[in-house]
Amino acid sequence: MPTMQRRAFLAAGSTALLASFRPAWAAYPDKPVKLIVPWAAGGSTDAIARAMAQRMSQTLGSPVIVDNRPGAAGMIGTDAAAKAAPDGYTIAIVELPHAIAPAVTAKLPYDLLRDFTPVTMIGTSPLVFFAGMDDDSKDFKTFLKTAAAKSAPPAIAHSGAGTVSHLAAELLASRTKIRFNMVPYRGSAPALTDVAAGTVAGHFATLASGSSLLGANRIRPLLVTSTQRVTNIPGLQNVPALAENGLKGLEIDQWWAMVAPATTPLDVIEKLRREAIAALDHPSVKERLSVLGVQMKGSTPAELRAFLRSEAERWQKAAHEIGLQPQ
Repeated sequence: MPTMQRRAFLAAGSTALLASFRPAWAAYPDKPVKLIVPWAAGGSTDAIARAMAQRMSQTLGSPVIVDNRPGAAGMIGTDAAAKAAPDGYTIAIVELPHAIAPAVTAKLPYDLLRDFTPVTMIGTSPLVFFAGMDDDSKDFKTFLKTAAAKSAPPAIAHSGAGTVSHLAAELLASRTKIRFNMVPYRGSAPALTDVAAGTVAGHFATLASGSSLLGANRIRPLLVTSTQRVTNIPGLQNVPALAENGLKGLEIDQWWAMVAPATTPLDVIEKLRREAIAALDHPSVKERLSVLGVQMKGSTPAELRAFLRSEAERWQKAAHEIGLQPQ
């Protein structure tokens, strides 16, 4: 082989070899990234996803497209994300109901810990116990005292068997030894409407779910399910926390996290993590999420994996405490 041809051949080979060791994210992403939200458009998770997707689209250099896949209590969209190609072009948002699901669902089509690679935590929001505006609900201690004295158990609304609002209500009954009539609804919106009307006595929900009725002075927040008062979220600064009502151990945070299909390359995961955390720190995203009562909180993948495992274990114990069997 002539000298010039040999040099060209060796140069081409070296270029190919170097390319094989180039980080996967050097050219990532070169097409749109799909962000699966396993719930319908319009809810708090959808709003979080859209705020982050808008900002990440600008910094990643490729569109991040929110793909709503509602149905079967979040299982349809989550299963689709679990079975997507692990190439970084499909990511998903998971949240508290995903940690509860293994404790209350007999046959899940996916495993949260096995089928996903954690990217980062997004944020948390304490649950709020909302009640009506009558005198029996002027504060949480009065609410409990009145409930204990009633001959018929007062009704607490929840968003369906096995939901966080259901488990929170059952745990409240278990810890206070007060009987309540648990009434299922198709979500927090109709439940809180009936709380405002006095049809049911109370309901556990996020601040985002109750914000409109709270702003209209039709429902009252009696308790936040956190260890301390939440002083940095408008509408909750003066709402007592669990410890002030003698209910330590009932802490419940709604949370949101970003995950990708298992075996997604770690360099791609790291790029997504950095861009997601940068988005959470952007003023436009901060403003949108603070309105929803979300306290932004990034993490490493390892921290998120440990958190997901601890949450799954916690809700298995909670389901056992209240005698809830997987259906």
